[in-house]
Amino acid sequence: YTQVHKKYDVARAIEVISAAADRVDAKCQHFGICGGCSLMHMSPEAQLVHKQATLEEHFTHFGSLAPQQWLPALTGPLWGYRRKARLGVKYVTKKEQVLVGFREKASPYIAMLDQCEVLDPRVGYKLKDLAALIAGLEAFNRIAQIEVAMDDEHVALVFRNLDPLSEADQHTLIAFGEQHHFVMYQQPGGPDTVSLLSKESIQLSYAPEPGLQLNFDPSDFTQVNAGINEKMIQRAMELLDIHEDDRVLDLFCGLGNFTLPLAKRVSEVVGVEGDAALVQHAKNNATLNQLANAEFELADLTKTELKDYPWAAKGFNKILLDPPRSGAFEVLHQLAALGAQRLVYVSCNPATLARDAGELVNQHGYTMEAAGIMDMFPHTTHVESIAVFVKK
Repeated sequence: YTQVHKKYDVARAIEVISAAADRVDAKCQHFGICGGCSLMHMSPEAQLVHKQATLEEHFTHFGSLAPQQWLPALTGPLWGYRRKARLGVKYVTKKEQVLVGFREKASPYIAMLDQCEVLDPRVGYKLKDLAALIAGLEAFNRIAQIEVAMDDEHVALVFRNLDPLSEADQHTLIAFGEQHHFVMYQQPGGPDTVSLLSKESIQLSYAPEPGLQLNFDPSDFTQVNAGINEKMIQRAMELLDIHEDDRVLDLFCGLGNFTLPLAKRVSEVVGVEGDAALVQHAKNNATLNQLANAEFELADLTKTELKDYPWAAKGFNKILLDPPRSGAFEVLHQLAALGAQRLVYVSCNPATLARDAGELVNQHGYTMEAAGIMDMFPHTTHVESIAVFVKK
């Protein structure tokens, strides 16, 4: 035992005497040390069962709830699926070595990784090269992290440099990028300080569905798993039961990941986001895709009364929300007042989804018609889920 508590203990497995039927050999040599993946010893089918049970337990614990229907899990590629990541960088003085990767399991230290099986292989198999690159810089101990962003054609790497880079270091980074077909950026301060190092700029983009193009910057929030994102958007459309005359509100809309696919199908959609840069990018994407019926508005959804805004005056018959891990509790009391008969909630945290579901059902007269998981992060404990609520 490593910890003993009144209601539970924490232990560390020393030996597997008899393996469970669902136990498999982990594909990654770093499993058990790296904290990036925790379920790689379970078969993919068992992982889905575990994640579904996690969602069910949270619904029961937080609100004594259960959906009228459980949706089949959305699944996709198991390996090399991750296109967005934040890699830690650390120079270890005792080892005189630079480490690049994720943190160790239950530890603040960076794991010593040769490769990562869940990262897109364009970067996942280049971790040792990146470590060697940084070790050769004059600023070898002043790079804090590398932000990774990819689309189908491009790989962008943003180096968080704690001190200004020397001209020699800039040339080294540029040359490495040219050799490996990476586009290199530096970030000496906050997100607004990101600047291009490479000689030629690129435009990252993805297609949430055929016929649409969403442009994004390397530091913008995008879903890490492109395949699951496409399936998630389609499921959200189905659960909203979209019609041409619908007026839809998309809360926490980001770049317009759901907003613009909705705009192709409804009379009007309003996307609301608290990040001014993302709002501007979403507007640009609406213009790029010639979707004049998509409107984007800036608002702090944790503090704002939506009814005070002119765009909310006409109300909405359907609402989609995709909040951060903290959930959307602060705005739930306003949603029913907007007249929405149908609400789809996309969640990256089953605990806050369950809490908010209890509020919608018990306080605001909604029924949880259906819910299910979406395996956005295979081999990890992360549970992405979706639920649809209908006004009684």
